[in-house]
Amino acid sequence: MAGILADALHQSSIVIDGLNISNWSRDVYDQMHRGGLTAVNCTCSVWEGFNDTMANIAQWKRDLDENSDILMQVHSAADIRAAKEAKKVGVFLGWQNTFALEQNLDHLYLFRDLGVRVIQLTYNTQNLVGSGCWESRDSGLSDFGRDVVDQMNDLGILVDLSHVGDTTSSDAIAHSKKPVAYTHCFPNAIMDHPRNKSDEMLKKIADKGGFVGVVAYTPFMPKGDDSTVEDVLDGYEHMFNIVGEDHVGIGTDFTQGQSVEFFQYLRSDKGFGRLLSAPMAKRPDNPKGLDGPSEYANLTEAMMKRGWSEKRIRKVLGENWLAFLEEVWGS
Repeated sequence: MAGILADALHQSSIVIDGLNISNWSRDVYDQMHRGGLTAVNCTCSVWEGFNDTMANIAQWKRDLDENSDILMQVHSAADIRAAKEAKKVGVFLGWQNTFALEQNLDHLYLFRDLGVRVIQLTYNTQNLVGSGCWESRDSGLSDFGRDVVDQMNDLGILVDLSHVGDTTSSDAIAHSKKPVAYTHCFPNAIMDHPRNKSDEMLKKIADKGGFVGVVAYTPFMPKGDDSTVEDVLDGYEHMFNIVGEDHVGIGTDFTQGQSVEFFQYLRSDKGFGRLLSAPMAKRPDNPKGLDGPSEYANLTEAMMKRGWSEKRIRKVLGENWLAFLEEVWGS
């Protein structure tokens, strides 16, 4: 009976995932659709420059066309509601770095119109905008970085700080006219890790109206590959205690179908330089009970078993994200 009730609640809810970096394919799109996903931030650029990012977006345009029975591109909160009504997965494109801008702020106009609605300022190390969380010296947000944030604010592109160093993040939070987000992170209080966020930084982002997406990425959790959906919920509950339940949503960081070579690329400085952390033998396991995008409903069921109210569950599944994106993206 609990499973039936959870499925009914899940299917009637808006479900938004703040970050997915899978190896995109029809199989992954089917998993997202089966999982009752309403909308998702799909990474289309990390270490790529302008030309390669444009090629990735062109491939996305083809995928959206060829999989239009289950996918649609979204540019606004209204589009996300339309995706729910159409029973399709709404895709908004995101970057995990600002490399693709190269030195030209005007590129933001182009990419915004192509559907890039979320941009992370740095990916782990230093770039023209600021410092990442693995950089040995965090020099803060550069003057060019302030210009990038200003332009993103004006164009309605969400500023993401998930892989950004604390000093650069603090500068961006203070400088941005619009609230910003950690689209995918886990509490450092539960596991001390360079990519996890301290209570201080979580409070800082929330105090300016910002948002936090909670990962289902096991390397950020104490039990590693032995982590379960219950460990993911522990992360949510810690976030509630620090920032309040209105500022929290899903940000799984799912990596379906990715290879060891892809993780090597991600973990190398600028994509091909020194390794930032130890090599990985395989793609990390998803949490037990939340094994990829087809199992979002299991997250809803686990929330119900924790005794969360229906109102809280609906907010965390997607209503919080929807309200936040509407504020940042505008109409």
